[in-house]
Amino acid sequence: MTRFPSLALRMVAIGVAAALLGGCNTLQRLKTIGEAPPMSPIVNPVQQPEYRPVALPMPRPESSMHQPNSLWRSGARAFFKDQRASRVGDILTVNITIEDEATIDNETTRTRANTEDANLTKFLGYEGSLGRILPQSIDPTDLVDAESNSSSTGKGSVNRSESIKLKVAAIVTQVLPNGNLVLTGSQEVRVNYEVRVLTVTGVVRPEDISAVNTVNHTQIAEARIAYGGRGQLSDVQQPRYGQQLYDVIFPF
Repeated sequence: MTRFPSLALRMVAIGVAAALLGGCNTLQRLKTIGEAPPMSPIVNPVQQPEYRPVALPMPRPESSMHQPNSLWRSGARAFFKDQRASRVGDILTVNITIEDEATIDNETTRTRANTEDANLTKFLGYEGSLGRILPQSIDPTDLVDAESNSSSTGKGSVNRSESIKLKVAAIVTQVLPNGNLVLTGSQEVRVNYEVRVLTVTGVVRPEDISAVNTVNHTQIAEARIAYGGRGQLSDVQQPRYGQQLYDVIFPF
């Protein structure tokens, strides 16, 4: 009778462990039940724990000579003051236009059959003594007779078409030694109980910034663009934590 409470405690412990797999996200979701998802505060991206300065191969620095009688300055891109982003803290607009399409079809079929048959009719005369160890109904001529069959069929199909057209304002967070700019941009839009989040980071050349202070995402090196969301609709589109755990640890 004492086994049932112990089993119940184990089941409770397993359930608690599975719930904790979601970490802070699970606790946050429990706190916001029936409420709109909170929006992130505006903070300095350089002071975030996950922020890492960019270090890339740089050319040798070039010294500029100032000519007193010249109207032009070395490195200047215009006769008048340049209004494009060039310093830490400046803002520029990133145009994101992504048109992706992919079609993939895969099919795999595997079949295997195994048969095992073993007997012990002659074993130095000791085959007759097997009944002392094993049940009396043992037959030395028919000790092992095992069969196994396995069949696996897998089919996969991907037909993906994505179209994203967005604009986001980014902040220059770092100026590299060769003049290239490291930018970071984030945008959140909440509609009812769903928050859409757009983030972009990367490295851009000052020469690729247009006269109206915009740059295309195709001109950003090491670009990291993420567009997703969180909220009630996003929750129901994801498998539950128990199902995700089952998919990870189940070997078959």
